[in-house]
Amino acid sequence: MIRLVLFDIDGTLIQSGGAGEKAFAHVCASQFGVPNGTQHLSFAGRTDPGIIREFFQQHGIEPSAENFRRFLDAYVFFLDHLLAKIDGRVLPGVRDMIREWCALPQPPVMGLLTGNIRLGARLKLGHYLLWEEFQTGAFGDDHEDRNQVAAVARERGCRLLGKKLRGEEILVIGDTPLDIACARAIDAKVLAVATGKFGVEELRPHKPDWAVETLEAIPVRELCR
Repeated sequence: MIRLVLFDIDGTLIQSGGAGEKAFAHVCASQFGVPNGTQHLSFAGRTDPGIIREFFQQHGIEPSAENFRRFLDAYVFFLDHLLAKIDGRVLPGVRDMIREWCALPQPPVMGLLTGNIRLGARLKLGHYLLWEEFQTGAFGDDHEDRNQVAAVARERGCRLLGKKLRGEEILVIGDTPLDIACARAIDAKVLAVATGKFGVEELRPHKPDWAVETLEAIPVRELCR
């Protein structure tokens, strides 16, 4: 039985129209004087602090606590502004899948497992009226390493349930190879969905338990077997 379901955000729950990456770019230019500062950065499946650290390394900027705070404070300001201006959407099957999980006789705890910092996650999901669907989660400001974020998400889920969970009782749902890797780091089952930057044929070699085009393609009852 699945007792804890952990969703990634970008490319899995929502498509924000690139609001997060655009907010990063605004910070690079306005706060650190680097136009096109995101040009050589990879975002998919990574933590916000990890991406920021790579930006600092590429441009010889001191990765101090003060610079991280400066970056993130400006980032959430721009993100909030951009979410209101850029068209995005909740991805296919998301709301129905959440309803299906919640309708089970013993519904699992619904959580988040994301590289977004907590405030960024709240801004994004709040904009699409999804934030209140989740009871727990772990975020990029919990740890820079995505696999360690997964460990924090598992621990918080266990604490909420009042029991130690086996790997087969946890399901991670994400859209990148790094989501699959962090699920395996906590011995969880993993559903890979091709609504982000990777197609099904790119996700399957990483050996998820299931790989689907959209969350519409798989009923919750199949995930509970």
